[in-house]
Amino acid sequence: MITQHEAVVAAIEQLGGIAPLGEIYQLALRNPDCKWGTKTPQASIRRIVRHTKGIFVVRKGLYALESHRRQLASNGIVETTAQNADSKEVQQFTHYYYQGLLLKVGELKHFDTFVPNQDKNKRFLQEKTLGELKTLKDIPPFSYPHLVARSSTIDVIWFNERQMPHSFFEVEHSTDIQNSLLKFCDLQDFYARMVIVADEYRKEEFKKKLAEAAFRDLRRMSRVSFLSYDELSRQYENAIIDAERHFIL
Repeated sequence: MITQHEAVVAAIEQLGGIAPLGEIYQLALRNPDCKWGTKTPQASIRRIVRHTKGIFVVRKGLYALESHRRQLASNGIVETTAQNADSKEVQQFTHYYYQGLLLKVGELKHFDTFVPNQDKNKRFLQEKTLGELKTLKDIPPFSYPHLVARSSTIDVIWFNERQMPHSFFEVEHSTDIQNSLLKFCDLQDFYARMVIVADEYRKEEFKKKLAEAAFRDLRRMSRVSFLSYDELSRQYENAIIDAERHFIL
């Protein structure tokens, strides 16, 4: 038998030395050599990853092993600090990481997923690119060519079983939210959700941009929502847990 701490470390190691919390739950709890002895094992895992020497926080909800820190850094995966928060390396990894989470959540919810072709070779974590995570090689020709071309620049799209867009997501880490709202204006006639995904501190900026006259129709019809990085991480964790259940009310 092994300890709970050892099961968590083994799970992160098996996942490439870095993993979102939801995937750590999934793998650690399946370890046949570990007994959890609690009705809330996820809470025990959260305590372990947050307070164990040898595990560090890369982003909220994303944990890595100290033994892999140098290797991760060589792949552009670094812990955000006050000193490097504005660096190109951190900004790019953050953007691609949350694109990847959106692709994973979409697949868990049984949608087909797409990212722009220019992003397909961008790395999500250690061993996966965004192109490997998306389920559609090409964007479905769901409308007029100029609208399909416009939508093909959206960061992540979920498509339903009829190959119509269900949700458009734009990840805004450091770029201008207005540019994404302009895209949404062009696509507003589709019956699809439109979501800005960003750090919580940008929510007020989002509201101010949406209040501009050019976006009156988006605002009047409540077409665009804001989703924080933290909430996206939590929803990914929940989607993994739900996928393990045999029946959901």
